[in-house]
Amino acid sequence: MESVGIVVNPIAGMGGRVGLKGTDDTLEEAKRRGAEPRAPDRARKALRALARRKPELTVYTAGGVMGEYAARDAGYEPEIVYVPESAAGGESLDQTSAGEAGRESGDEDGQPSPIDPAEAGTTATDTREAVRAFLERDVELILFVGGDGTAVDVASVLEAQDSDVPILGVPAGVKIYSSVFGVTPADTGQIAAEFDRVESREVNDIDEEAYRDGEVRTRLEAVVSVPVAPDVQSSKQLSGGSVDSLAAGFAREVESDRTYVFGPGGTVGAIESELGIEPSPLGVDVWRNDEVLARDASEREILDVLEEPTTIVVSPIGGQGFVFGRGNHQISPAVIDRADEIEVVASEEKLDEIDTLRVDTDDEAIDDDLRGWIQVRTGRFTTRLVKVV
Repeated sequence: MESVGIVVNPIAGMGGRVGLKGTDDTLEEAKRRGAEPRAPDRARKALRALARRKPELTVYTAGGVMGEYAARDAGYEPEIVYVPESAAGGESLDQTSAGEAGRESGDEDGQPSPIDPAEAGTTATDTREAVRAFLERDVELILFVGGDGTAVDVASVLEAQDSDVPILGVPAGVKIYSSVFGVTPADTGQIAAEFDRVESREVNDIDEEAYRDGEVRTRLEAVVSVPVAPDVQSSKQLSGGSVDSLAAGFAREVESDRTYVFGPGGTVGAIESELGIEPSPLGVDVWRNDEVLARDASEREILDVLEEPTTIVVSPIGGQGFVFGRGNHQISPAVIDRADEIEVVASEEKLDEIDTLRVDTDDEAIDDDLRGWIQVRTGRFTTRLVKVV
C-alpha cells in the first residue's frame, strides 16, 4: 500500500462516558454533562502505529481536527484534500504551526489543539465530502476514526460511487456493532500497514433512541471490503455480524421449491420474520414457496408435509450448545434423515459462550453422521467453524 485517506469524526464517542450511549443528535447534552473528545487521541495512536511501519506513506486527509492534526503529529506531511468550513476557521495549519500547537487535547505529550474538537462543528456531510476527495485521488485504503455512524457515512459514498476501496475503522464511537473496526487504535494502525488481503464485512447501525431505552435494534447498512490481519483482529471482529443481518442474508438465499423446517429460538425466529412468517417461539414451523405448511408442528405433522429437497434450520439451545435433542425433539431422526441440508445459525455472542455443539437425537447413527466440524452462519456473509461432539 502506498496511499491512504484518513478522516476523523472529532466528536465520536463523546456521549459514552456521560451516559448518553451515543453522540448522534446529543452533542450539546454531552457537552453540558462535561463530555470530553476521545476520537482525536485515538486517531493519533492509530496513525503513530501506522507511521512506525509505513513512514513513507502518501497520506490524504481533511483539514484541522478531521485528520490533519493527527497525521502531522504522527510525523506525516499530509495532503489536505478537503477543508470543512468550520475547522480552523476554514483553513488548515501549516506544518510548523501544526507541529507546535496543532495537537489535539488529551495527549500526554501534546499541546491543546487550537480548535476544541467538540466545538469544531463538523458534520456527517464533511465526512462524506472528505471520502469523495479520497476516491478522486485513488487511495488504496480509507482509514476512518469514529463509530458505526461514521462507518455508515463512509460506506454510503463508496456505494454511491460503486467503489470497492477497502475501509478500516479506528474504534472511537460508543456504538461498535459493525465488523469493520480494529480491536484497538494501535492494532488498527498495524492492520492498515501490514494487510495483504481483504474480506467482505458488514456495516451495521442501531437506533440510538431505542438503545437508550435498553433495546438494541441493529440494521444492515452496507457491505464493504475490509483489510484482514488475523493476528491482530479478534475472531469476533473478523466474523462479526448481527442476528438481523444474518436473517436478511439467509432470506435472500432461500430457494423456490425447497422445504424449510425452522426450529425454535430467537435467531431462527428472526429468519422467519424476515420471510414474513409469524414464528412459533418454542415450536417448529415448516415453510415452502411463501407458504406456511405447518405451524408449531409435531414430528408427524412435519413428516406429512415434507417434500424434497429439505433444509433444517436450527440454532444452539441452552448453555450446552445442543442443536438437536434439546427443545426441538419434533425434529426427530426421521425428519433429519429426510433432509439433504442442515443449517446451523447463531449469533457471535452465543458462540462465544459455547466451546462445542452437541447432538442427542436418540439415534446413534444419526448422531455419528452429525458429528464433526460444521460452518455455523453468524451474519449475512460470515460463518464460524465449530465442532459438533
